[in-house]
Amino acid sequence: MADLLETRKKIDEVDKKLVDLFEERMKLALDVAEYKKNVGKPIYDPDREVVKLNTLQELASTEFNKKAIHDLFSQIMAMSRRFQYMMLSNFDELGFQGVDQIPADQNTKVIFFGEKGSYTEEAMLDYFKTKVNGIPKGTFREVMQDIKDGKADYGVLPIENSSTGSLGDIFDLLTEYDNYILGEHVIKIEHHLWGLSEAEFSDIDKVYSHRQGLLQCSGFFKKNPQLKEVEGSSTSSSAKKILEDKDKSQAAIAGFRAGSHYGLKLLKKSIQNDETNSTRFIIISNKRIYYKGAKRTSLCFALPHKSGSLYHMLAHFIYNNINMTRIESRPIAGKPFEYRFFVDIEGGIDDFAVKNALHCIKEEALDLKILGSYL
Repeated sequence: MADLLETRKKIDEVDKKLVDLFEERMKLALDVAEYKKNVGKPIYDPDREVVKLNTLQELASTEFNKKAIHDLFSQIMAMSRRFQYMMLSNFDELGFQGVDQIPADQNTKVIFFGEKGSYTEEAMLDYFKTKVNGIPKGTFREVMQDIKDGKADYGVLPIENSSTGSLGDIFDLLTEYDNYILGEHVIKIEHHLWGLSEAEFSDIDKVYSHRQGLLQCSGFFKKNPQLKEVEGSSTSSSAKKILEDKDKSQAAIAGFRAGSHYGLKLLKKSIQNDETNSTRFIIISNKRIYYKGAKRTSLCFALPHKSGSLYHMLAHFIYNNINMTRIESRPIAGKPFEYRFFVDIEGGIDDFAVKNALHCIKEEALDLKILGSYL
């Protein structure tokens, strides 16, 4: 049996050689990158890497070592690319302009989802801290389309709830439309059951609300199985429907603002499942602007359908010491079982590390969209 200390000493010697060779390789990689930049060739050459990896793994003597060599040099090549991007790339290509503030006054048009009194209107008023010209819209798509067409300065949409998760429709629309996130605002969501002034709880057999409102009150329906759930376009539009239909057997789940706005009677208070129930709203624009000193950046990208592709994308955040706060996937329309990934990271696009990571992903993903950078 070999002496352990002697074996460890030999491993240390080999490791030292590996470090020296790695540093020499990185210097040579930078020479290659400078040549590619001068002649206009991209740093990332996936076909060349495949050939190189296949050649290197065949130099190994066992199947285990062949796989290990393939993995090892995949990492070395990835680190080499990140170093090359960092040393040579022009990060101004991201195309966003930094601003000190988002201007808003009484003439500012802001489109929000839902009717008057909606949670989205509340988020709008809380966010802008001033009187703006709020314009309600009945669907998420209408908000996105009107912002794209320049019919308003900003839009406000819900994107994530603390108890029911993300609204997938919003993520799909963010990829479809050339609109961008300027900010976010979180408000506490407290759902109440509203009916006509002459109604009592015992009169109710149908309850209207947005699907999120119904989901967030699922416990209430389990306790009251006699009530039929009916999905409406929004919580506030459901409250409006109760007033217009004048049917005391109908009720709506909505917030206090909506119920009060339509003059409805409070039948049951705070029926949501979670007392801490909250929703995150985004503020969007068709302009590529961001707050200087932004603390968060959102992006989405599609990847080649092959082993390790997501790992290599996320490694760009690790390499640049960036904390990822959220990731989720959405199916890509027309491409069965292929997905686009949505990611939130800490840091703004004026941070060097974020710029480097985004540039790396831009070069290596099938597509990349920076959804916004905000406080």
